[in-house]
Parts: sequence; C-alpha cells; structure tokens
Amino acid sequence: MSQASLASRIESAFQHGAQAAGASESESVFFELRDALTSGAIRAAEPDPTQLHGWRVNAWVKRGILLGFRIGHLVESGEDFSFVDKHTYPVQRFTVDEKVRVVPGGSTVRSGAYLAPGVVCMPPMYVNVGAYVDEGTMIDSHALVGSCAQIGRNVHLSAAAQIGGVLEPVNASPAILEDDVLVGGNCGVYEGTLVRKRAVLGAGVILTRATPVYDIVRGEILRATQNSPLVIPEDAVVVAGARAISRGKAAEWGLSLYTPVIVKYRDEKTDLSLELEDLLR
Repeated sequence: MSQASLASRIESAFQHGAQAAGASESESVFFELRDALTSGAIRAAEPDPTQLHGWRVNAWVKRGILLGFRIGHLVESGEDFSFVDKHTYPVQRFTVDEKVRVVPGGSTVRSGAYLAPGVVCMPPMYVNVGAYVDEGTMIDSHALVGSCAQIGRNVHLSAAAQIGGVLEPVNASPAILEDDVLVGGNCGVYEGTLVRKRAVLGAGVILTRATPVYDIVRGEILRATQNSPLVIPEDAVVVAGARAISRGKAAEWGLSLYTPVIVKYRDEKTDLSLELEDLLR
C-alpha cells in the first residue's frame, strides 16, 4: 500500500473520533502504520530539502499514533518484568538478525519505534513510539528518546540524556538530532529543538523553545520563533553557562540565570572519537 493511501485511511479513522474505538478497520490501518514505523519505512518527521530547516513533519503519522492510544485497551504483558499498557503498543522485541544490541538490565523500546542496525542500548533506557534512531547510535543508561524524536547516525546520548517527545499539537516539529551529534550527561533537548550535524552538547545543557543560546564565537543570540524551532548550528560546541541579571533585587544580590553558550566550533580535523572533555579544554 502506498504511503498516500495509508495516510488517507489514517486521517479517515482519526476523524471518526470516539466512534473509531474498537472498529476493525481502525485497528487494521493503525497496525499497518505501526509496522511501518517499526521497520523505519515511515517516519513522523523526515529530511526534506524543500522545507524550512530541511525537515518535514508528517502530521498524519502523529494522528495515527494518537489513534492507537484511542482504540487500545489495557492488557498485561511481560516476562521478566510486568507491564500494563494499551494492547496497541506492546514492548518491542529484537532478534540477532536485526543487529540492535540491547544490553540486559531493564531497557524498553515501544512498538512503533525504529532502531537501525548497529544501535546500542545500555540499561536502563527507553525509546517511545514514533522515534527514529539511525545506525551506530549509542543510547546510554537512563537516557530517554521521546515520542517521534528523530536521532541521526552515530549519535551518542550520554547517561541520563533526555530527548523530549511530542505528539500534540500534531503539526509541531519533534526534537531532532542530526548525524554525529554528541550529547553529554544530564542534557535535555525539548520542544522541537533541532541540533545540526556534529554539534556537541556539554553535560547539563538544556535546550527548549524558551532558551536563548549565546554564540560567543559569532556574536549572535539564537532563539526559537513562532514559526521556527531553536536551531543549534552544525559543529557548535555548547556548554552550560550563566548570564547576569542586571536589574532589581537579583542584580543587588549578584544572581544569574542559566543559559547555554556556544564556546567554539568543531573543524574538519576534529576526530569524532575524541572525548567531550578534550573538545572543551
């Protein structure tokens, strides 16, 4: 079935609202979508050079994911662990042939998420429905890849990194990390932030739509707008910084606010295997 045909059927089932619950056609079209997401054949967002910032959001896919929650009913599942969740979103199981390494210790990948060959999952970590994780990426302990998040090739998500998910509004862009991005421990990338290729986020960096990023190399302040997400430039090295509060009691008390700061840019001579500490010396 073509993607256009599947999209049309998803839109029709979604528009039926509560009447779609339990309908065999709704289940059938949803399971087709879920299988396509799991195999990576369809994505919630995908590269498209004709779109702003080079990415297109497939809102109909998000509607299909929401449809799955609507028509699902609670079931018990699990062997080593006990789960109760919608029957439409069981835990995904992998085989050796898929070449995804899931180290024992409590990790979970929901059906409807795609993990490419060469992905390594260190326990415990979680990948939610609609996420796309490309080849060679490492998802370290306590890391989260949220719903519909898009993760490129050879990305490193360090321990406790949080890549936020988004289902509603359905036209909102998910968090996107392009190829070769390095995310330090305890980082958070939320609300549709786009991190370009080879960027480095130092430990503790938090990026949201409301977060201004100060580029001290180029002398710019990067912000999200009503129609555009926060975009971290290619090769940028971002660390957690602070900016002084210049007015009121906060100034009197010498207080400052957290802000991400771009302190340098990686060049072609930078070895991708270098440790984050070496980049930030």
